[in-house]
Parts: sequence; structure tokens; C-alpha cells
Amino acid sequence: MDVIENYIEMIMRKSTPEYPIWNIEKIREGKKATWDYIDGCMIKAVLEMYSITGDKKYLEFADGFVDFKVNDDGSITGYNADELNIDNVNAGKTLFELYDLTGKEKYRKAMDNIYSQIQKMPRTAEGNFWHKKIYPNQVWLDGMYMGQPFYMEYDTRFGGKAHYEDIKNQFANVIRIMKNPLNGLYYHAYDSSREAFWCDKVTGLSQNIWLRAIGWYSMALLDTYEKADPEENEIRKLLSDAFKDLCSSMIKYQHESGLWYQVVNFGGMERNYLETSGSSIMAYALLKGTRLGLLPEEYREYGIKAFRGVTRDRLTVDEKGDIHLDGICLVAGLGGNNNRPGTYDYYMSEPVVKDDAKGVGPYLIAYTEMRRIGAAID
Repeated sequence: MDVIENYIEMIMRKSTPEYPIWNIEKIREGKKATWDYIDGCMIKAVLEMYSITGDKKYLEFADGFVDFKVNDDGSITGYNADELNIDNVNAGKTLFELYDLTGKEKYRKAMDNIYSQIQKMPRTAEGNFWHKKIYPNQVWLDGMYMGQPFYMEYDTRFGGKAHYEDIKNQFANVIRIMKNPLNGLYYHAYDSSREAFWCDKVTGLSQNIWLRAIGWYSMALLDTYEKADPEENEIRKLLSDAFKDLCSSMIKYQHESGLWYQVVNFGGMERNYLETSGSSIMAYALLKGTRLGLLPEEYREYGIKAFRGVTRDRLTVDEKGDIHLDGICLVAGLGGNNNRPGTYDYYMSEPVVKDDAKGVGPYLIAYTEMRRIGAAID
């Protein structure tokens, strides 16, 4: 336990709002951090640490980080709603909690700013948000996590639940179109237009099942469920049934180490590897899903096994005594400037790094779930 809390303290100590050490993509580009989902993952984890420990240092760090970027009028440095990038909605989730904890009116205004993007997101023929303006007609599992929990929380708190049907339908479309009925897993992305070079021209689906995308989607189901009005049984049943179904499929692919493979259903294939970020997400999903009563009690053990496996195999101490979380896939997507094809070889080709928030954030929120149930770390 001490090593994990020492790790997060080191990360906070070495990070500033402009240069967080967890944003490896920006570091490699030599750029300042803007307003992106990567920082959102980390600040959400820091807030969860505050929730479980009550230690003000976590709240002060999270508030200071977000306050630096949010202006008094609700505008956000490095964010433009007209970019229509669903990834950029993710960091907005932290605003609800920070507003409740600090009462800063600018956080409330910033929520409205981000919601304005939700209101004008272009949609596929089926009614789902595009992943990004630069990826027309495409739905990615990642984007369901980036946008839907924010959409649900905003609509529940401020929108009179006027858009519950829309949210339900967006998830229903993903379940209907992107799920493989033979194994219960979901393909990374779908092109409604069938025009992207990477998609199957009949189904519109990408080729493979990427672990972190599955993880993001499991969190989308779980966190959107949690933010819904408890009396709204129809949407909560859709989300909880899909979540239970996905988790029951995923535990069949869990490696004896507790982790999952980068391409989930091709375990043992040459160059496939056990990946940290998606395994950490699944640890969180299984632990929290059990705590909320969405999963059978025995599923908790799969989550504990996953968390302990990541801790044992991927949390390391170097010769200087610095702690690192290793084995994190830096990024994976489809199309774009580098024409990512979504092949098996492609998923094996992306860099594997240490200490990126896409792994650290999920690992830390899984840790808070371990704390909530009083489970031993090893």
C-alpha cells in the first residue's frame, strides 16, 4: 500500500498543469498539455484518492490543476468545443466533483461550455456521436467512455433527464452493431458509412478486439449506470445487463497472471502481450461492479487477481529508487494521418511505455476499489 501512495505522491510532485509527467504523448511531442482525456483520467484518479483517504493534498492538487485551465467565464485553456472531439469531453467529468467540493462557479460554467459540444456533435445514421469531426461517421468504444458518463451526469443534474432516451439508444446501437455474438466481445470501432479503408465493407466494423477499448467501454457502461437516476429502470437495466454480459465474457480470457492480452482473443499469438492499462481498467470494473451489486460476488476475486497481477508484474522500482508502472500501450486508433489499419500487426506496433496516465489513472482507481473493500494488495 505504501509503495502505491508513494508512487502517486511522486507523480504529483513532479507534475504541473502545463507539464504533467503522466502525459507521455505531449512529452514526446515536446508540447504543453492542453485539455485532454489523458489528464482527465489522472485527475479523476486523484479525486478518487481524496474520496477514499480524505487527505486534502489530493483535493488541493486536483483543484489546482483544473483551476489553472478553467477561466472565470467558463472558457477552458486548450479546449475548443467546435473541434468536436469526443475525447475532450472526458476531463469535464472532474468538474462536477470539483464544483461540489469547492463551490467555484467557474466550474459550473465550464460544464456548460463542454455540454455545448455535446449539443452539436455530428451523428451517424444510427444516431451515435461521431468519435471526432476528423473521423466522420465513426463510433469508437473509447468514445463511449469519453462522452456518455458526462452526458448522463449533466442531464441528470441539470437537464431534467430529457436525453435519457438518446443515451440509451447510443448504447443500444453499440450493443447491436459492435458486439460479436459468438464471444461477447466488442470490436474497436464502426464506420456507419463503410467508407474508411480499415473497415469491413459489409459490416462497417474494424478487424480486432483491443483490450483498452473494451476496458473504456466497460467503464462507460458502469459509470453511466452510476450517474443515472436510480429510479430510471429501463436505461439502468440496459447498461447493467450489457456490463454483466461483457464481464462474463472477459473473465474467460483472463490470463493466469491476472492480466489480459493487448488483442484480447488472440492470447499466445506471436508478439501479443499482457497489457497494463486495459488490465487495470478491468480490475476496476470487476471490483466496482461487484461493489455496486451488478456482478455476482465471485467476480470480485477476478478483479483482485487482476489488480494484484498488475502490481506484482508491472509496478517496479528502478536503481534510483523511483517507482514506475510499466507495460502501458501508449495509444491505438484507426485511420488518421498515419493510416492506422487496425490489423493485428498494427496493435503490436504501437509503443509500450511507463507511467502514462492511460494506465496510471485506471490502476489508481482500481487501488481505491481495493481500499474500499479492505482487500490486501498482495
